Parts: sequence; C-alpha cells; structure tokens
Amino acid sequence: MDETLGEVRRPLSPFTILLIVVALQLLDVLLENLKKRGSTSSEEIKLRQEINQLLKEANSLSTPSTFAQAAKLRRAAVAKEKELKKKHEEKNNDKKWSLYEKVLLASKALLYTGLCWQFWSTPVAAVPPHLLQPFGRFLSWRGADATSGNYMVGIIPWLVLTSRVSKFLLQRLSKFIPF
Repeated sequence: MDETLGEVRRPLSPFTILLIVVALQLLDVLLENLKKRGSTSSEEIKLRQEINQLLKEANSLSTPSTFAQAAKLRRAAVAKEKELKKKHEEKNNDKKWSLYEKVLLASKALLYTGLCWQFWSTPVAAVPPHLLQPFGRFLSWRGADATSGNYMVGIIPWLVLTSRVSKFLLQRLSKFIPF
C-alpha cells in the first residue's frame, strides 16, 4: 500500500462532475425543445393556413358595412386557433415525452445519488478562501484545511453549484447556438 493520507485517489475530478451535470442539463434542454417543436402534421399546417386566410379576409373587410362579416371571420379564426392549441396540448401530453422525462429524471437522481455516495466522506475540491470569500462557510465541507488553508467543498454544495452554473451557461449559449 503506497497510498498515503495526503494523496487520495479519486476517479472523478470536480471538472468531470461539472461536465456530467452540464451534459444532463443539456439533455434536459434538448428534450424540452424537441417536445415544444414536435412534428407538425399536415392537419396542423392546414389549420394554420385556414387561420391566416380568415385573418387576411377579415382585415380586407374594413368598411363599416362589412364590420359584422369581418367580426364573424375573426371569431372563426379564434375558434380554429383554439382547436390548433388543443391539438398541440394533446400532442404534448403524449406518453412518449413523459416517458423520456421520467427516464431523464431517474438517471439524474441515480447519478446524483451515486456521486453523493462516492464523495460523502471526502471533499470534492479544495478552493482558496479568496475565491469563496462571502460563501466559504456554506460551501465548505468541514471548514478550512489546516495545512493549506483552502476550503474543502463537499459534494452536495458542489452539485448545487454546478447545476446552477450549467443552467446559466446553457441560457447564455442558447442565444448564440440554437439547441
């Protein structure tokens, strides 16, 4: 056993944990975007065209004598929009998407539980105190290390921190890169 107390081997680094959390958050965002987008059927396209046609006809009727006819066309367009919205809700409540969401949630829970199990007794990272100035006590595992003076960050604060950072990064990246 040539392993000393000072050097403990860990298979995952803090950066690796960050990348895993970012990947899970990216999967979550991609799944949400796919769910919103979905596939448009020919029936939905036809309804959109009918709605646009009704609104064009209603806008072309601008004289006071044709007001009643324009209002009738607008009401018909609103009714078709409600029908289209109802079809979207039916498609979004599809069991396929809920199954994917459940699988992703279960995999997140299992991964976070496994990471907590692995890193429960050891700190994830050692961070200098000036980087964690106002929040050092909240993020530290058992306070500062006596030999180096660095704060020892535990797994639960690290997972919370990395999930918030990854959501923030994905929001910023979504402006430049469409997911």
